[in-house]
Amino acid sequence: MMIASRLRVATAFLAPYAALAASGAYAQKSAGEKAPATEIATSYPAAGGGEGANTNGYNLSRWAEDWSNLRDPAKRDDPLDRLKFLSLDSNGDVYLTLSGELRLRMNHTTNPNLRDSKAQRQDITRIVGGADLHVGPHLRGYIELAHGGIGGVELGQPAANLRNDLSVQQAFVEGDVDVGSVQFGARYGRQEFTDGPNLLVSQRDNNTIRYTLNGIRLWAKGKTMRADLFDLKPTAYGDLGTDDDVSDPARRFSGVSLGFVVPKTTFGGSNLFVDPFFWRRKNSVGAWGGRIGPAERFYAGVHAYGDAGPVTIDWTVNHQFGTYIDQRIDAWQFFVAQTYRVSKAKTAPRVGVHFDYSSGGGGYGGQTLRNAYAPFGNNIYYSYQLFLTPSNLVTLAPNVTVSPTKALRVTAEYALNWRANVTDAVYRASGAPFAGTQNFRAARIANVSRLQAVWALSPRVSLTGRYEHLDAGPGLRDAGYKSSDFLAGWISLRF
Repeated sequence: MMIASRLRVATAFLAPYAALAASGAYAQKSAGEKAPATEIATSYPAAGGGEGANTNGYNLSRWAEDWSNLRDPAKRDDPLDRLKFLSLDSNGDVYLTLSGELRLRMNHTTNPNLRDSKAQRQDITRIVGGADLHVGPHLRGYIELAHGGIGGVELGQPAANLRNDLSVQQAFVEGDVDVGSVQFGARYGRQEFTDGPNLLVSQRDNNTIRYTLNGIRLWAKGKTMRADLFDLKPTAYGDLGTDDDVSDPARRFSGVSLGFVVPKTTFGGSNLFVDPFFWRRKNSVGAWGGRIGPAERFYAGVHAYGDAGPVTIDWTVNHQFGTYIDQRIDAWQFFVAQTYRVSKAKTAPRVGVHFDYSSGGGGYGGQTLRNAYAPFGNNIYYSYQLFLTPSNLVTLAPNVTVSPTKALRVTAEYALNWRANVTDAVYRASGAPFAGTQNFRAARIANVSRLQAVWALSPRVSLTGRYEHLDAGPGLRDAGYKSSDFLAGWISLRF
């Protein structure tokens, strides 16, 4: 009954897309062409502005899109474009932009939790609706509601970011002012935060309900330099409705991120950015080695990223220090990823490799805690099944991406994973250890084979498929853990 109900909702949501596809309304736009939106215009390049990447005009954070050019009816290509610019006054200075997403997803996992047990199937529904109110060029308010539903087999107790009847996923007000060539701005309320390396801070789009925080973010942006100051608390989601989603009183994330544009003449022509950062994460209920207590962790690092000719880089180094109960924190992370485009064609294959090091040790006692920890990074980067995380981890992963057509992108990766410190445990994406792994001394954790295909039927409709095989190494097997296969597929529709 639950699945049938969701299919009825999905059919209703899909109907306008089916009609548009039948009428050929999307025919004039291929997936590789720019959608009718443009990136938010600021003096600092949007690609390094700390608000996520725009692809064909769309962004994971829907408020980081600018559809103001659709005030001109001649630029609207289909009926849904009308929803992107709803004028509320005679001259269009006050207008509303509506957005929405429906995602229907199925996950199949063998040996869930890497234990010898029945396979798990998750049937997941995400429904999101957003409204972005612009009052003149310098003031806006944004609200986003989300529903997360789940059914299937061997579910256990689903987390609140998978099952949530209704959540206020984001709600904030924002204003900015231009002083000379510098834009000063502020955003207050519940919001996504992505101003930093993806492995440290991200939206976590894999979740049904996305990761959000509550508080204030301030910024100043010039043509080649920027600064971002923030003080935020994570949202603690309940699973019933809007009343039980609260600002988490136990955790706080604050700091400053800077940004510098590397001169474009570097390396004979480039689009590179360098972002130093200094952050603090305070947690009154931190947990390591079965102990729970207060932790204050500082992050001092630098993130370099962008394109230099056919090479794309994403490099990060950060030192973590502070205190956890009675232990001193002293940890390091190095993330070194790069890809090479084999020709100038947009569909040219890309070959790449990433090497990552995250220190470990001290999680089960000692004077110093050397376990690195990501505040809320991209938790599928090492395993679609969420079985690995950048703590006590060394990874070497070659990969290749091919695009047989402009609309289809296929990525394959083979990752080798070891423990940085064999006296410490192997850790999951949640930060929890695989119990018992700290008692064995094998370094090799697992080899992970991954394949992902994304087919963009239009700028608004995409199909995604994923497969992963985690071949458990002795670092897991010695403690009784098994290998696992993972298969997922979903359709995403947005406007």
